[in-house]
Amino acid sequence: MSLAMTEDEITLAIVQAIKEGKKNTVQDLLYELHPYDIAQQYRHLPIKHRSKFLLSISLEQLTGFINELEKEEQLDILYKLGIEKTTEVLDLMENDDLANLLTDLEPDKIEELLSGMKEEESEIVQNLMNYPSETAGRIMNNRYVWIDEHYTVREAVDKLKDFAELAQYLNYLYVIDQDKKLVGVVSYKDLLLADLYDKIEDIMFSRVVKVDVLTDQEEVAKLIRRYDFVAMPVVEDDNHLVGIITVDDIIDVVIQEANEDIEKLSASGKAIDFNTKPWVAAYRRLPWLILLLLIGLVSGSIIDGFSATIEKVIALTFFMPMIAGMTGNTGTQSLAVVVRGLVSKDLDFKESLKLILRELWVGIIIGIICAIMISIIAVVWKGKVIGLIVGSSLLLTLIIGTLAGTIIPLVLYKFNVDPAVASGPLITTLNDILSLLIYFGIATMFISKYSEILL
Repeated sequence: MSLAMTEDEITLAIVQAIKEGKKNTVQDLLYELHPYDIAQQYRHLPIKHRSKFLLSISLEQLTGFINELEKEEQLDILYKLGIEKTTEVLDLMENDDLANLLTDLEPDKIEELLSGMKEEESEIVQNLMNYPSETAGRIMNNRYVWIDEHYTVREAVDKLKDFAELAQYLNYLYVIDQDKKLVGVVSYKDLLLADLYDKIEDIMFSRVVKVDVLTDQEEVAKLIRRYDFVAMPVVEDDNHLVGIITVDDIIDVVIQEANEDIEKLSASGKAIDFNTKPWVAAYRRLPWLILLLLIGLVSGSIIDGFSATIEKVIALTFFMPMIAGMTGNTGTQSLAVVVRGLVSKDLDFKESLKLILRELWVGIIIGIICAIMISIIAVVWKGKVIGLIVGSSLLLTLIIGTLAGTIIPLVLYKFNVDPAVASGPLITTLNDILSLLIYFGIATMFISKYSEILL
């Protein structure tokens, strides 16, 4: 029924059903909707109808769409549901999603939410929360099917059917020995093509790509991307299988890491979104901006130090913003290329040197083209000497700016510092200083030789 209706029509129908107290109608309207679409319906509902909406839908619909909401929205709903229904929802939620939800809450709030859960589920969630943040152990879940290496294909298929509702992905069955150690993996396709009485140990792949519970989540993302997996087994303590990480969790990781890099590149500090309060956003941005402000005073000192040169040729001031701006821009471009490259591949010394040489040539090509263009303009407008000063300065500063934007993040990466901290504003500020030194240094040299032409 919902497929033939628009989103607005479904919303109106839900509101009408809520007013009439028809819970089954509400559930029928949502039956064929994806959890994300149900979450959107919840957001579109008038606030006064939301509580009744939560009480009208099925437990599975409720659990599904909660995972599609922001953390603050999730907690708000759980507190509205009451202890009994909240407990039922928490028991059905994916363990890794629940662990993420409880992160950063006050201990008494965590205890309150976990206390009513099934003991087994509660212990699993608490164990996940004991792993360091942004590690494989923190984002893994226990929704997978394992089989014994001595099973026949028939026994494996029977177990798969029994646990199908608990398994998040049926693409792989993980094979363990009597000590619960991971010894192999079997794909669903392998089971379909094998004889029912074949032994699992005869058809399994024993070379299993896996990660340790303490592996960084970025490394897990790289491995899943490299091997095109939809799930990755997680082990600890002598290869004991403890969970899996699925591709949907990795997509969340990639988005999270990308957002963090963007925040660092823009020097905005911790996460700032549309809902962040003004004073919080200002507080998080200020440390970087104050640092850059102090560094920026160096630029003023450089200009003051070359005041004699500027007094002799006032025309130099016209091109100063252009020189500094272009240098900062090209440095920021190189920085973005390097940070993006470090996320997608591991750079050794050879690859790093290759990248630096590539960016050097990029800087030279860009520098020559831009220098010729601005020289022609400067010569026509202000004369040959000014054209030479501006053109040669721009050529050198663009090359240096490109190299600075490449080398600085690589050096930080070498010393195990997140290269994204070499943020755009920092690179721009440093390049401003270098560009002004080069520009006025060259200008001073030319003026001392061609002062009779300029003055």
